[in-house]
Amino acid sequence: MRIDLFDPQNDITKLAEVMLVLRPSFTKEQLIEQISQQQEQGYQLAYIVADQQIVAVAGFVIGWKLSWGKHLYLDDLVTVEKVRSKGFGLQLLQWLENYAKQQGCEQFHLGSGVQRFGAHRFYLRNGFDIKSHHFTKQLA
Repeated sequence: MRIDLFDPQNDITKLAEVMLVLRPSFTKEQLIEQISQQQEQGYQLAYIVADQQIVAVAGFVIGWKLSWGKHLYLDDLVTVEKVRSKGFGLQLLQWLENYAKQQGCEQFHLGSGVQRFGAHRFYLRNGFDIKSHHFTKQLA
């Protein structure tokens, strides 16, 4: 098992196939295009390879806000369904926390859909707190 930071010069197809589990509203081509656009704004991908297969992927950005200081914001975290509950999500979460500290981040943030109760239990169990409500308004 190894955790790698994705190099944008490499082929993203296998990572995108895993990401589609979390983002099924995209086609693979749309997802690859969206990731490419986000990478231009600092979006990064980390992933776990186990038994020569990508089993978990995280998409995140390092950013700065007046309210949070320098922080890592986790946009996406997905584990392949057949290997869920085997610790890969936790290993990736811990890797991200260490990476954030290495980058001088003061905080680690993420959002999670209100319906994702299993994910909420996972994050709460691993040291995250619910600190705010996040409001959205669809514009298009």
